Amino acid sequence: MTGPATAAGLLDLAKARVLVVGDVMLDRYWFGEVNRISPEAPVPIVKVQRTEERPGGAANVARNVASLGAKAILLSVVGDDEAGRRIEALLQEAGVSSNLHRDATIDTTVKLRVIGRQQQLLRVDFETTPSREVLADKLADFGRLLDDCDLVILSDYGKGGLAHIGQMIELARERGRKVLVDPKGEDYSRYRGATMITPNRAELRQVVGRWASEAELESRAQALRRELGAEALLLTRSEEGMTLFREGSVHHEPARAREVFDVSGAGDTVIAALGAMLAAGAGLDDAARVANVAAGIVVGKLGTSTVHIEELRQALA
Repeated sequence: MTGPATAAGLLDLAKARVLVVGDVMLDRYWFGEVNRISPEAPVPIVKVQRTEERPGGAANVARNVASLGAKAILLSVVGDDEAGRRIEALLQEAGVSSNLHRDATIDTTVKLRVIGRQQQLLRVDFETTPSREVLADKLADFGRLLDDCDLVILSDYGKGGLAHIGQMIELARERGRKVLVDPKGEDYSRYRGATMITPNRAELRQVVGRWASEAELESRAQALRRELGAEALLLTRSEEGMTLFREGSVHHEPARAREVFDVSGAGDTVIAALGAMLAAGAGLDDAARVANVAAGIVVGKLGTSTVHIEELRQALA
């Protein structure tokens, strides 16, 4: 990628408007020291010294979009509880325009991670599925919010918040909006019509099976892309970088991480950078290169983190 093209693309990010829809959660971190084993069971005792809270799931995608300088609009469902209000406050601090439907029948999804000596020792999840009524209201809001965005990111964490994803893709494409999907599960037919899907290796294997060579991977990935009618499939491959599959074209980006500390949330950063770049008018190859550099930065941080526009500029330079 040429320097001027990259710089121009990043400068244009302030004009990009990205609508993020999907499952949100609150990521809680308890950090502490581990100096002894419990006498009650063979488990470490963590003396908690500090706590942190961060928006997770689709909320982390939106936060990454905003940290890259683009306008981020988030549509999702939370419970009518403390965790839901905390997510809303954190998103406001991050500069995200949030449209959060409250469902009194559910608890906001919370992922609690206990970390001792910079290593995750335990994760506890609290979650319930939102009601159909709330999801129907969200679909109506989706149609309205499409007018204020250039591109849509659908972040599927399998928590039930994207029950109407097929209709969302259809509505967005009717309005001429590109749709990027971070997929989950074995049934990708629900993503038919999306512009691009961004599975990781494990997610793609779950759908197309294992591959023994790059040629076999290309054959299976391209077959899936054509079946879904997608313009592109971007496979994120951890230490192997990422590969962009398009009709008659395969483009590979080697990994850019200097030190891998934590891969959680890296997929959020990748799709956020892709969305912001494409919404700003960049081509797919340029967008993939920038997303790859952003991923290399974020895996050097602990937990669900973001990449700031200045960090990205420095890394590209």
